[in-house]
Amino acid sequence: MDGKTLAEIRNFVLQNAVKYGGKADPKAIVGKIMGQHASLRADPKGAMETIRGIVDSVNGLSLDEQRAELTKSAPELLEKKEAKRREIFDVLGISEGDKVRTAFPPGPEKYPHIGHAKASLFNYLIAKRYGGEFVLRFEDTNPNLVKKEFYDIIQENLKWLGVEWDELVYASDHMQFFYEMAEKLIRSGDAYMCTCDTEAIRDSRMKGCGCDCRERGREENMKLWKGFPDMDEGKAVLRLKIELDHKNTTMRDPTMFRIIRTPHARHGDVYSVWPTYDFQNACMDGKSGITHRVRSKEFEMRSELQRYIQDLLGLPRTMTYEFARFNIVGVESSGRMIREKVMSGEFMGWDDPQLTTIVALRRRGFLPEAIKEFLLKTGMTKAEATLTWDDLIMHNKRILDSTADRKFMVVDPVTIHIKGAPEMMVRLKRHPEHPERGYREFSLGQDLYLQKSDVMSMEDGKLYRLMDAFNFRVDEGEYSFVSEGIDDYRREGKGIFHYLPLEAELEEVSVMMPDHSIIRGKSEPISSLSEGDIIQYERFGFVRLDSKGENRFWFTHR
Repeated sequence: MDGKTLAEIRNFVLQNAVKYGGKADPKAIVGKIMGQHASLRADPKGAMETIRGIVDSVNGLSLDEQRAELTKSAPELLEKKEAKRREIFDVLGISEGDKVRTAFPPGPEKYPHIGHAKASLFNYLIAKRYGGEFVLRFEDTNPNLVKKEFYDIIQENLKWLGVEWDELVYASDHMQFFYEMAEKLIRSGDAYMCTCDTEAIRDSRMKGCGCDCRERGREENMKLWKGFPDMDEGKAVLRLKIELDHKNTTMRDPTMFRIIRTPHARHGDVYSVWPTYDFQNACMDGKSGITHRVRSKEFEMRSELQRYIQDLLGLPRTMTYEFARFNIVGVESSGRMIREKVMSGEFMGWDDPQLTTIVALRRRGFLPEAIKEFLLKTGMTKAEATLTWDDLIMHNKRILDSTADRKFMVVDPVTIHIKGAPEMMVRLKRHPEHPERGYREFSLGQDLYLQKSDVMSMEDGKLYRLMDAFNFRVDEGEYSFVSEGIDDYRREGKGIFHYLPLEAELEEVSVMMPDHSIIRGKSEPISSLSEGDIIQYERFGFVRLDSKGENRFWFTHR
């Protein structure tokens, strides 16, 4: 063995020793060195003796001595510091120590769905990650849309997801602030009252041309503004004066205030002049000191306008980041369409098992932890993605597999008699991987229930097994006991079935499936379960107890 090879071996042994706290591992080293140096395989015994001698020599040094020698002979082999792992929120450019105050601003208009869950969760996690604060702000300045019940529904849904806020804000409680900001814009000449009808305004914005209202003086605009509350709906609006030929159509003299006579869910008839979404959003972000906010890509074109408003009013800017929406195949996401289908009876309600509203996912048995993991996997990408139920199910199943107890349910039960079967007590684990949770016990004899589909699948002469019980054979509709041993089944068995004893105290149960069909069957006793508990009916799937009084479950997934 030449000197160069010996030096290479010693450097590799030094590297291994430094990596593992001063003690090189001969077994790990021998295999790698012999693989890299083909010449050593001619005398493997001699090579191994040489390598072991080098290992003993290196292990006799202190860790500092090993590191010093390797630094001198082969510094490139010293372990490099692990590169900083890229985190999901790095794209925001937030540094440790930066002030962070985020917000999620839902409109109390409908049941939140999984897309809302992502926006709320991400803003909450950003604040938590950087030691900041998170604000839940209801954007409730359109009385036509606001519904009183959704204030509570949204809060309850977010709490269930594990989203906690440091401050709860209602935009409609800040109307005087909005009015002050509007008057500031009128006095500066950056806003004007427009008395054109809605169609004319829309047409002028599309064509990029102004109307005569744009030339009004500040005093006249202020006079019209003061009389604004007494006007009828649609008679006037307050518009920003920007550029009518701006490439971003959102910036073309947008409407900032309009008249809405519909009573407000919280304020009744106190106000009639209401700010538009962009104005109140920009003002509330600035007033509340929101530093960062992430939201779906549909708001991307509005970011320029909202930052423009903040600059005009001298409010601090909010850094926003828009991520792409994701769609789940076969799921209706339009609030308007869901509402119509609920009204027509096509959907059972906003918690219909086909939907991804939070109330629907919760009722089916999807866990907050699984939803969180799923949403984090979708990331902060700008590219839209189409996902499937399986993408969400994967995360939920991983958790339920380790937490849900098992039970038997026999669908379409058929009574069979197994001749010669012994009377025996069967002990079944409540969970296959957690025997500490205890057992369920069945007194099993010759008469029992099997699932009709299983009975129909059996072939004459073949060996079958009842789970954790015994083996049997079928011959022309007759069933005969064969043995108890699992080894017999392993040699020639064709199927393992679940079952229920005929004389056991069983319960009739039903399972609501995602397509609204109802599956009925006999079940082990479920008296120990509480509404909301999730179990796995073996060979069927995970189910959540929806009504204990009716023994009704909702199907979660396989």
